[in-house]
Amino acid sequence: MIEDYPIVIENVKKEFDLLFEPGLVKELLEVGHLKKIKAGQVMLELGQRVSSMPIVISGTVRIFRDDDEGNELFLYYLNKNDVCAMSLTCCIKNRPSEVRAIVETDSDIWMVPLPMMEEWITKYASWRAYVFDSYNHRFEELLESINSIAFMKMDQRLLKYLLDKQQNSGSFIINETHQEIAKALNTSRVVVSRLLKQLEREEKIELHRNRIEIL
Repeated sequence: MIEDYPIVIENVKKEFDLLFEPGLVKELLEVGHLKKIKAGQVMLELGQRVSSMPIVISGTVRIFRDDDEGNELFLYYLNKNDVCAMSLTCCIKNRPSEVRAIVETDSDIWMVPLPMMEEWITKYASWRAYVFDSYNHRFEELLESINSIAFMKMDQRLLKYLLDKQQNSGSFIINETHQEIAKALNTSRVVVSRLLKQLEREEKIELHRNRIEIL
């Protein structure tokens, strides 16, 4: 509730004031609560029942799917003021999550109770526009991911992956091992290592132990 987070609540209100009408902001603050999640922790697990919808106040969250063998398919990132379209769908249809969400950087997440979702869509124009815009934006990102898999060579996909990480984190240092990158791109560590060496020779990156610097 509002009184539980006196230090950060004013920043949350400022963000919501830019997005929503006053009546909705008041309700968001009254019924929602703040969840602080550290980098590397799971925000949403595959198959988990969704009882609240997360709105990102700060930080970065990675949304992806994986199979029984641990192979991953990256879908999109969530950043400031973003909401997960897949979570919206699960909330509205009351079904388990079809994706996993891992927090990339320390994040503040505002959790909104499930029962409010449909009520606000009919009650507040700003919420309705926010939900529809979120669906549209996530759909465009999914198309971009599909195009990357279908039409890009692996070296192009690798460079795009690194640049996307840089853009979402704001840092030119990527703290991931070759194996972690290979898993995210659904390829082998040997292929990733070879292509990273190639990018280094082209002076696009600089390789260090367990980290990559984008030049």
